[in-house]
Amino acid sequence: MASTGLWLVGARGGISTTVIAGLAALKSGRKKPTGLITETTLFDGCDLPPLEDLVVGGHEIRTGTLLESAQAINSDSGSIRSELIEAIRADLEAADERIRPGILINAGEAILSLEGVDQDCRHDHPAEAVAQVEKDLRTFIEDNRLESLVVAILSSTEASIAEHPAHSKGIDLLSAMNSGEVEAFRSSTIYAIAAANVGAGFINFTPSPAALLPATCELLEAGGSPYAGSDGKTGETLVKSALAPMFAQRALKVLSWQGYNMLGDRDGEILAHEENRQTKLSSKGELIEHILGEDVHNQVSIDYVPSLGDNKTAWDLIHFEGFLDHRMTMQFTWQGCDAILAAPLVLDLARLLAAAGKRGESGLQKHCAIFFKSPHRCRIHDLASQYRALADYARRNSSTTS
Repeated sequence: MASTGLWLVGARGGISTTVIAGLAALKSGRKKPTGLITETTLFDGCDLPPLEDLVVGGHEIRTGTLLESAQAINSDSGSIRSELIEAIRADLEAADERIRPGILINAGEAILSLEGVDQDCRHDHPAEAVAQVEKDLRTFIEDNRLESLVVAILSSTEASIAEHPAHSKGIDLLSAMNSGEVEAFRSSTIYAIAAANVGAGFINFTPSPAALLPATCELLEAGGSPYAGSDGKTGETLVKSALAPMFAQRALKVLSWQGYNMLGDRDGEILAHEENRQTKLSSKGELIEHILGEDVHNQVSIDYVPSLGDNKTAWDLIHFEGFLDHRMTMQFTWQGCDAILAAPLVLDLARLLAAAGKRGESGLQKHCAIFFKSPHRCRIHDLASQYRALADYARRNSSTTS
């Protein structure tokens, strides 16, 4: 049976560890596929790669093991329980053997200062960094006899990158790479180029803007790579995308939408740095404007609260106006374990992109917008419309459709 590879960048982080542990639990039948859209009847007959055929590897810039990461998650949130960790210990150890040292290039202070970062991962020349990543991907493909590969960026949020002339066209980006123009690259750019070079599907699950530049998108399409991004939609923004259309559809005028987010873990630690936080705020803030218009006062704030760990909390206040100009409010609080919400989306996306590649589809997978806060080159943000687009795609590609 041909296998499908899933290469996780940030392979021992909270989301990746949950993906790997969750996949092992699903393969063994210990857990049900709750949260996976691709395991619903919508995708019957779509010839997606079976979960049993997924092989996981990845890159990691920090020291440690998957077992240690899973145990830390258990201590923090309890989302991966100790009895499950013991049951899948062999799976975690096997996956650890397929994890290679990652690359850091133009990474910024926030990421470089994380505890446990292996400073040997730092690179000064983008061409050398691409060569290392590409070699690791090709070795993974050959060693596991993979039919297809999907690369997913699950690493820490990068700061935005200064505009560079090479960002517009693929040929110019490759020229900058070969001439060593480090300022044109961040680590995510390197991974996108390497994915294009091996024809792998590519997922930017982070808000890092250097991953899907016009130039990298051009290279991915030329390499036959289906891609999707950016920034996985798991919590507060998911609620917004379902709730905001209600006000528009009932002709209620939203005056202000104020969101306050609190989070701990490494994600919160990274976002405590202003330049990285702004990347995230840009991703989270655009939805209200697109659905309700530019005149709504729309503000999102993020604070690092270490004790919360991966259990993120968001509080939103919606101030709106109804008939006879009467003003009212709605409030909601969202509390969710980020990795538990994100992991099934990564598995869904990996299966969708692998199947698309098998059908010869390359380029932007617009039907995957439902999975992202800031869907690439897409202004459709309401959840219902995004779901319809995904459902239409599933029906078109189902062998059971009459």
